[in-house]
Amino acid sequence: MQRILSTQLAEHAHETVTIAGWIHRRRLLKSVAFLIVRDAEGLSQVVVEAPETRAQLEALTEESVVEVTATVTPSEQAPGGIELTGPRIHVLSRVDVPLPFELHRPALSASLPTQLDHAALALRHPRRRLALQVAAAAAAGFRTALTAQRFVEIHTPKIVGSSTESGADVFAIDYFGRPGYLAQSPQFYKQLMVGVFERVFEVGPVFRAEPSDTARHLAQYTSLDAEMGFVADHRDVMATLTSTLRVMMATIAESVGVETPKVPSEIPAVPFAEALRIAGAPAGEGDMTPAYERALGEWARREHDSAFVYVTGYPMRKRPFYTHPDPADPAYSNGFDLLFGGLEIVTGGQRLHRYEDYVTALTAAGEPLEPYAGYLDGFRYGMPPHGGWAIGLERLVTRLLGLANVREVTAFPRDLHRIAP
Repeated sequence: MQRILSTQLAEHAHETVTIAGWIHRRRLLKSVAFLIVRDAEGLSQVVVEAPETRAQLEALTEESVVEVTATVTPSEQAPGGIELTGPRIHVLSRVDVPLPFELHRPALSASLPTQLDHAALALRHPRRRLALQVAAAAAAGFRTALTAQRFVEIHTPKIVGSSTESGADVFAIDYFGRPGYLAQSPQFYKQLMVGVFERVFEVGPVFRAEPSDTARHLAQYTSLDAEMGFVADHRDVMATLTSTLRVMMATIAESVGVETPKVPSEIPAVPFAEALRIAGAPAGEGDMTPAYERALGEWARREHDSAFVYVTGYPMRKRPFYTHPDPADPAYSNGFDLLFGGLEIVTGGQRLHRYEDYVTALTAAGEPLEPYAGYLDGFRYGMPPHGGWAIGLERLVTRLLGLANVREVTAFPRDLHRIAP
């Protein structure tokens, strides 16, 4: 008999069906027992009355995997108005060790480190599963939105010959006797692919060897990258990002049922110096700290009823060498960050597009040209004005679900202390 899922039971009233899943909970009452089976779609309640079947159930433990063949019986008292009666239970996989925590509780009582140590089990909990479902929906909405806007999905190398950001925060590897690095971003490749498709995007891992042990940093995270050609400046990039976010939020709300914030048709944008003033930063401050980001997020909510706010025109010294300077004031950039609920989730901007500008920028930064030769060659052959962005998926989901730590929304996080499981 073909297996059906818990969400399909109502379609098979009074029929004999087979379900399969994990024992979510057993309730052993005096006259009757209830077996709650969890599958990918939800929970099914099985009523156990036969003495031999009850004895079998009593010998099983939670998270054992079972197959149940039973009759679908409508019942007003049952969750969802349906239950399974007269079951036959076939054990597919038995759990013979104590569980480190209970999954049937509304919230996991274990500490986050304990959950991460036992990720294979903790991720089965509905709240942990929800975060991964939201991430999947966000990526699906990202793909849908950009494909509709003529973007082409690409896949770029994660082993590279030079660091993307001209910094030291890279993971060095031995690449067949040569130095190599895990890619900090697909930046170089997505820019070069603008010369092929004009508009490209990628969903993939990036690696940052930052010694940051905070609730917002990971050594490996998922980046939603996009790059687009023939832009006037960074404002064209921001407009495309805004429309993309609108589709992403709608996709999450529709497919997962999570309430999402409204994305205004035009997200408020604040120049860097003005953002610092609003945040109460001292004069001459060179960057936005997390505290300043939170203050600016509160301002955007209060003054514009927006969970989102752009900060534009960061100082060039705080941006990578490929960032296009503001023509009106070259000390500042045609770059931006997007804050969501007071947390930076996107970095983007306009890029340089002329070969000679890259030579000048790298020379000014004291960087040799040779490690970037393969990248720079693309600009010898004609590249249009272009720009793009990168969304940190884990940060987006963390803020959307109102959680405190990006590790709560990451299946198997990698940070300063964790490389397993």
